[in-house]
Amino acid sequence: VYRVVQEALTNVARHAAASRADVELTVSGHRVRATVADDGVGFTIDDDLLASLGLAGMRERASLVDGRLEIISGPGEGTTVVLEVPG
Repeated sequence: VYRVVQEALTNVARHAAASRADVELTVSGHRVRATVADDGVGFTIDDDLLASLGLAGMRERASLVDGRLEIISGPGEGTTVVLEVPG
């Protein structure tokens, strides 16, 4: 969870041109959910972008712990990264 949040925040700093980023961690039952949301420039999600080193690394880390990673973004809409893993 730490490394995925770290990478998401690194991406905000490098690419988002955001004025704000929020990190939220919640535990519900036996699940941990980490959300990183920014108000930056956003991007169009496509297969080439998802294969990029940072995003691919986050997906790999999620799968290694039987988790799920969701990336929500669009041009001008900011980006939200949601990770859910067994707790």
